Amino acid sequence: MLNALEVVTTVIVGVMVGVEFSVAFVMNRIFNALPEDSGQLGRAHGGRMLGAVMPFWYIGSLVLVAVWAVAGWHHHGTGLVVTAGALLMLSVIMSILLLVPINNRGKTWTPENRPADWKEQMNRWDRFHYVRVAIIIAAFALLAAALA
Repeated sequence: MLNALEVVTTVIVGVMVGVEFSVAFVMNRIFNALPEDSGQLGRAHGGRMLGAVMPFWYIGSLVLVAVWAVAGWHHHGTGLVVTAGALLMLSVIMSILLLVPINNRGKTWTPENRPADWKEQMNRWDRFHYVRVAIIIAAFALLAAALA
């Protein structure tokens, strides 16, 4: 049973990493290259769509890692799992304090109501998101290493 938990947790965290990596390094570059207001509209839609799903994914991943750490406490690799859990906790805290407030504003913007500094706010979100992606990649790598 522990082996199944380890694999499921690693896959769920890995897919989350893939989605967030894609947002950072693929989708936002596509949005930035679109003409006129299309990029801002795309980011707003993405903020609404992913903003509805990601809290459950982040918290669910953290819960799975915590269960893995407790269930496998006396097994090889537990330190890696606990460290991965700490990184995922950091990503959740970072999301709540830094990224979600910007996302909550940005997902309501249209070309008619967006603030003058909307690009600066999106660039700030991007910078925080790059750091968050690095953190969750590190957590995923630790989980993968714990499987070995």
